[in-house]
Amino acid sequence: MFGKGASSSKSMEIIGSEKKFSVLIVDDDPIIRKIHSALLSKFTKEIQEVKNGKEAVDLCRSGASFDIIFMDKEMPIMNGLEATKELRAMGVNSTIVGVTSCDLSSERNDFIAAGQNQCYEKPLTIEKIKSLLSELNKNN
Repeated sequence: MFGKGASSSKSMEIIGSEKKFSVLIVDDDPIIRKIHSALLSKFTKEIQEVKNGKEAVDLCRSGASFDIIFMDKEMPIMNGLEATKELRAMGVNSTIVGVTSCDLSSERNDFIAAGQNQCYEKPLTIEKIKSLLSELNKNN
């Protein structure tokens, strides 16, 4: 995806100098939330974390808005697919990225049908994040 050495650091500089995104991490696993938050921290202006889909919906309903929402699929109270459908019905137009620990090929259609833009396998990596943010920077 990115080359080694200078081109890799140049890619980081390019992303780092472009728009900083506000992010919501929705996952019931506190370790995954910490990992994703740490990876995203250098590319974002704001990171919030919640532990289920209902908390994400309630947060957006109360007026919070995010450029990107990283949404786990399997969570208690309200799963990621239900939360995504609810957010889209509310008019939330954030980029919603499904993050799953299950086989990616079988999950992608469910995520996209629910209204998500992308789907990645857990955990996120710096390469996945750079690729996503690069695409978002191109589209803004």
